[in-house]
Amino acid sequence: MTKWTTADIPDQTGRTVIVTGANSGLGFETATALAAKGARVVMAVRNLDKGETAVARITAAKPAATVELQQLDLGSLASVRTAAAELKAAYPRIDLLINNAGVMYPPKQSTADGFELQFGTNHLGHFALTGLLLDNLLPMQGSRVVTVSSIGHRIRAAIHFDDLNFDNRYNRVAAYGQSKLANLLFTYELQRRLATAAEPTIALAAHPGGSNTELGRHLPAVIRVPTMKMVAQPAAMGALPTLRAATDPAAAGGQYYGPDGFAGTRGYPEPVSSSKQSHDTDLARRLWQVSEELTGVTYPID
Repeated sequence: MTKWTTADIPDQTGRTVIVTGANSGLGFETATALAAKGARVVMAVRNLDKGETAVARITAAKPAATVELQQLDLGSLASVRTAAAELKAAYPRIDLLINNAGVMYPPKQSTADGFELQFGTNHLGHFALTGLLLDNLLPMQGSRVVTVSSIGHRIRAAIHFDDLNFDNRYNRVAAYGQSKLANLLFTYELQRRLATAAEPTIALAAHPGGSNTELGRHLPAVIRVPTMKMVAQPAAMGALPTLRAATDPAAAGGQYYGPDGFAGTRGYPEPVSSSKQSHDTDLARRLWQVSEELTGVTYPID
């Protein structure tokens, strides 16, 4: 069977792409591959200095690449609103939004708005950003929203509506699992709403398997080092599921892409399954409503 690689990415000339967390790791590899195929890539990053370094790396390798920066802190709803307003004004047409940025297993921390850091950044920040940018995606035939989830959506994962911020008893693994399950519930519910509204935009998700990136920096060294040696693949491989979800002409709304290797930890991208819980429509609708209330963002398709 043919393995899907960046060589299979169709020409992206004329398309405008926004990638969150694009200054390193999976986001950087995603932005690099899309820019190399002719897309106008907007790297939405928290740290502009690191973003400028990333832009320089891409343009040094691909002088013809069009790569631009946007400041965005997903841990601040004020920053999300400011960034969305600037992006909507600067890019009237958006063909692809890749919700890639994330944080994994940090010590207990809160966002600027008081949300548990992983739930607030990985889910609520992207929920708000997508809703605020959707008006610029909807008119574009073939436009997509791709959200990066994780194998972690199966590990100690549940939506703790009675304690979304883990104020009672924080567990970094469970909190990460909640945020990654939320990414999938959001994707599937967004796709249902887009389809009901007969919009041309589709929503998909992807996961990178085990990838050697800065995302794992909060893992204890005794776990991180052997894990990276045994199962982690390079970031360029980890980005392939996202890139396939974003560009494969055969990809359909609601699909989930991940590596085809052992336990989904490594390999080439293919459609994969997600947990039964991630397909719970009642759970998804409840999370959507709560997310609207917490962010103050409603969608133009609702």
